[in-house]
Amino acid sequence: MADLRNDFVGIKSPNPFWLASAPPTDKEYNVRRAFEAGWGGVVWKTLGLDPHVVNVNGPRYGVIHGADRRVLGINNIELITDRPLQTNLDEIKAVKRDWPDRAMVVSLMVPCEEVCWTDILRQVEETGADGVELNFGCPHGMSERGMGSAVGQVPEYIEMVARWCKAATRMPVIVKLTPNITDIRYPARAAKAGGADAVSLINTVSSITSVNLDLMAPEPTIDGKGSHGGYCGPAVKPIALNMVAEIARDTETRGMPISGIGGVTTWRDAAEFIALGSGNVQVCTAAMTYGFRIVQEMIAGLSDWMDDKGYADTAAFSGMAVPNVTDWQYLNLNYVTKARIDQDACIKCGRCYAACEDTSHQAISMSADRTFEVIDAECVACNLCVNVCPVENCITMERLAPGTTDERTGRVVQADHGDWTGHPNNPGAVAAE
Repeated sequence: MADLRNDFVGIKSPNPFWLASAPPTDKEYNVRRAFEAGWGGVVWKTLGLDPHVVNVNGPRYGVIHGADRRVLGINNIELITDRPLQTNLDEIKAVKRDWPDRAMVVSLMVPCEEVCWTDILRQVEETGADGVELNFGCPHGMSERGMGSAVGQVPEYIEMVARWCKAATRMPVIVKLTPNITDIRYPARAAKAGGADAVSLINTVSSITSVNLDLMAPEPTIDGKGSHGGYCGPAVKPIALNMVAEIARDTETRGMPISGIGGVTTWRDAAEFIALGSGNVQVCTAAMTYGFRIVQEMIAGLSDWMDDKGYADTAAFSGMAVPNVTDWQYLNLNYVTKARIDQDACIKCGRCYAACEDTSHQAISMSADRTFEVIDAECVACNLCVNVCPVENCITMERLAPGTTDERTGRVVQADHGDWTGHPNNPGAVAAE
């Protein structure tokens, strides 16, 4: 069977599934239940030195649902822990003592003063924790106090604080990055320059999920007012995958350990993050939606898939997809596909026809008996029809064989798989040169 044991910057755990710093890791009771369920590690909810952190006593979450009430994303306005620092430290020590084989990482957020970081690191180190995660990502509440994403958006601050922390502790230092920035590579480079052992990403996306049209206030609403919060869950996974890939393929940060976060709900999500360079993954929304035992499905699914593929451990496929992430200008414009409709599987709903006729390229015809056919001369292979079809694999994309004439362009499909950046029809040819 596949070996799921994980070693992330020297922090060992029985599997690569960690709970992210969030409400599920706020106290000893939760974390013990998580370990009993099978989680490989946790990042304890963010600790600080400010004794005046007070969370709202009203709704803290705004949710975006799919048509079937499935949770697509959660927006939260909860701050870092409002429990006493010493209480958290005592509980961390107790849990680590009883679960020595599980990863115990502690998330931290204090003002940008070296003495503050030195102070809290000393206290956390005494608990026996395995590592710390510097929370430079929280987009609400604490950022207004000059912490969280207010630091994560300034690479110079990231480098400075990372350097302080590396000088003050024996523990591995992980820097948690905010997605609320134009180019994720710059904060990642700063973390590396500051000596950080790894980065984790993404933290939540600054957002307002909805507006209560009766109260005319954002949800969640507290006494008639609302605020922007942090958005997470399956909806942010594409953003997270892109940012992880950007760091993994950047020449200045390539090889830097990454803990992938953002919408991990299934084993497949985890495998995708690992394929793009993540050493492990962190989960929050899935646990909040389905409970801690969802990790058992993740473990079993990932293990079965790895066995099927012949991967002995996660290191065997970590980063394998990174070389195939490229810039648009390097895509092969000699590669030509066309949509094909399986008439036996088609339920004649007409969604492909409506989408293509109204919003795309008028490349699907409809007969009097509602038979739908692709018009090759108009099909640009955008695959919108594939994505809107309610029947899986009813519509597929079929590659035209080399030597075939593309009816739409009149060009013969080439077999060349070499350097196509100089192709006269490639708008990126000049840039590539």
